[in-house]
Amino acid sequence: MKSISRFKCYFFPPLILLGIAVFSYVTMLLWNALLPELLHLPMINFWQALGLLILSRLLFGGFGCHGGHGHHRFGGNRFRNKWETMTPEEREEFMKTRQSFGHYRGCCTPESKDQGAN
Repeated sequence: MKSISRFKCYFFPPLILLGIAVFSYVTMLLWNALLPELLHLPMINFWQALGLLILSRLLFGGFGCHGGHGHHRFGGNRFRNKWETMTPEEREEFMKTRQSFGHYRGCCTPESKDQGAN
């Protein structure tokens, strides 16, 4: 069992670093192939591509393992939990409220499916 743990400890960090390096290199190649000609931006080097990836990750993706699906940082499951605890009457009232604001147009109700068939 210890040999597997040691294998992971010595194998995965270099593999992760290699993946980051390859991804940065591909980003640099794509940037230099497309953006200088299309948008008249300057060419970038490897370290600038790595910095660009880190910046985009900070701005758009965050860091850490999110595990599973959904946006747990922003309460993505909060709506699902609330929906599951609603009674059918509460769900109906909620959908009517959403429809009055124009967010829900009844696209998934049986009535709208019948209308689409006509």
